[in-house]
Amino acid sequence: MLYSAIKLIHVTCALISITGFILRGVLMLRESSLRHARWLRIAPHINDTLLLAAAITLALMSEQLPLQVSWVSAKVFGLIAYIILGSMALKAGRTHTLRLASWLAALIVFAWIVSVAVLRHPAGFFMQMF
Repeated sequence: MLYSAIKLIHVTCALISITGFILRGVLMLRESSLRHARWLRIAPHINDTLLLAAAITLALMSEQLPLQVSWVSAKVFGLIAYIILGSMALKAGRTHTLRLASWLAALIVFAWIVSVAVLRHPAGFFMQMF
């Protein structure tokens, strides 16, 4: 029962995270001044901390640790790629084109991470290609 509750928290935080990322990406693309709102800079960090804490708790509870379970390792590497791309999209990208490309790539990586979790396979939705 506790595992199910933590999994619900994890999935809910993931949905909140991607929704916020899409919102911030749209604000970035429109060059809206709202993207600099204090709550839009703080809330994602709080949510993503809960998301990561739930993920670590689930991994420990199920004994499915990175480097021991290939699909969990794939999610971790995907998360790193998502963070880098998200940073390029929302902060570090020097040009509008680079920010847009990074934002779209981050969305694809996020979808892949979800597919890895659902399919429990390190290739995720790319599994059909192999």
